[in-house]
Amino acid sequence: MKASRIVDQGDGPKIEGTRITVYAILEYLRAGRTRDWIAAMLGLSSNQVQVAIDYLLEHETEVNAEYEKILQRLQQGNPASVRAQLQVNREKVKSRLPAQHSSSP
Repeated sequence: MKASRIVDQGDGPKIEGTRITVYAILEYLRAGRTRDWIAAMLGLSSNQVQVAIDYLLEHETEVNAEYEKILQRLQQGNPASVRAQLQVNREKVKSRLPAQHSSSP
């Protein structure tokens, strides 16, 4: 069996061969889930989850700091300019819908 490891290709540390970040594992651990529960839920082996746990323990300070930044960005949501553009796009779509419905057979 190939040994699991954590890789980071610029978008956060992940379990190699998956799209699962160590932050996902961290969330489950904070919620009190066990290694085996996490493995079953995410379709991982217990070894893969343990590798992520080991990584979290070895890099605790940097992982927690980066994760807090992620949570702050999520709480802030999209910048005002993006929200405004989304609203414009929604209005454009809404304005087209009645025309499409009235022209259909």
